[in-house]
Amino acid sequence: MSESNSRRSFLQKLAALTAGSVVVAKTGVALNPNKETMPSVVKTVRALGFQWQTQDPFLFCVHHEDFFPQGNSDMGPDESLLQGRNIGSDFLVKDGFRMYHGTKVPGFPGHPHRGFETVTVVREGMVDHSDSQGAAGRYGNGDVQWMTAGSGLQHAEMFPLLHDDKDNTMELFQIWLNLPRKDKMVDPHFKMLWAEQIPDAEYADTNGKNIKVEVIAGAIGANTAPTPPPNSWAAKDEHEVGIWNIRMEPGAEWTLPAAGPGVNRTLYFYKGDTLHVHDTDVPNYHAADVQGDTALQLKAGSIECKILVLQGRPISEPVVQHGPFVMNTREEVQQAYSDYQRTRFGGWPWNRIDPVHDRNEGRFARHADGRRETPS
Repeated sequence: MSESNSRRSFLQKLAALTAGSVVVAKTGVALNPNKETMPSVVKTVRALGFQWQTQDPFLFCVHHEDFFPQGNSDMGPDESLLQGRNIGSDFLVKDGFRMYHGTKVPGFPGHPHRGFETVTVVREGMVDHSDSQGAAGRYGNGDVQWMTAGSGLQHAEMFPLLHDDKDNTMELFQIWLNLPRKDKMVDPHFKMLWAEQIPDAEYADTNGKNIKVEVIAGAIGANTAPTPPPNSWAAKDEHEVGIWNIRMEPGAEWTLPAAGPGVNRTLYFYKGDTLHVHDTDVPNYHAADVQGDTALQLKAGSIECKILVLQGRPISEPVVQHGPFVMNTREEVQQAYSDYQRTRFGGWPWNRIDPVHDRNEGRFARHADGRRETPS
């Protein structure tokens, strides 16, 4: 298959994958009018699937957890483990992992974005980044890449299996954060938030049980996250964007501070047995939309609980999303496809659509201007 046909096929698969999240929304219009409303600080509780429903200013979140085997010489699984998979669009867990759109190495080969940001939070494992501006990087094990796609960028996100003598577990969140109309066509940009720079807010309850909050965006108490990219909706404090990963010991109790009026807040309970939120028991792998301007009492169940919190003041603009493009009108989405077909958003400077870096390369980022950085 030619590179042009390969890219066209990939875009079709990507559009199909995100078809469930294609929305046309206007201010004040509920995207899911059938959600049950509860007379509580906890507005709704819903089960989580592969794609997690979010509230404005977020677009969606995906939780990847794959128990990859040891890597072969190409940093992918042994070829025998690829049998029986829908290679190129492999999203069903088999033998503990998925290949996603990868063919030899799992991950997401080169694909375009416009009009929003990706925030990739890697809890375990490594991601190899390559993009149409010639930038590259390898990050993981607590690192976060915050990428403003803006006017348009192609990038690849591959999951190299670096260990050839043991399993390669991968866990990450990819969060899509919208951009307002005035910033949708800003220049692309990415920033690394290295694990060493991301603060942990640590607490102990009255029984001595521990709570740790990883502060990826916003602030918890005196702990403030590294600054996001300059054109991000999160760059202004008044937008109160928060991305927090909370870990609570069994039985631990903690109060999540209130945000300001009008701020959307969702708790994603992704590890544990039960979580008591204010006056509601939330089952494992469920989300709870909560009243943002109310302090929330949290109590973990009988095993350790992990909760991702996404909050922010809504952008409150029309959203039209199709596949990798998020704009305000259908005409703008059509223009994005036309622009991509014409310019490839700068082309693709790599010799393969699914580039990975040398196995022995450590964590690094090389930006479009040639500047190289490593964790300090």
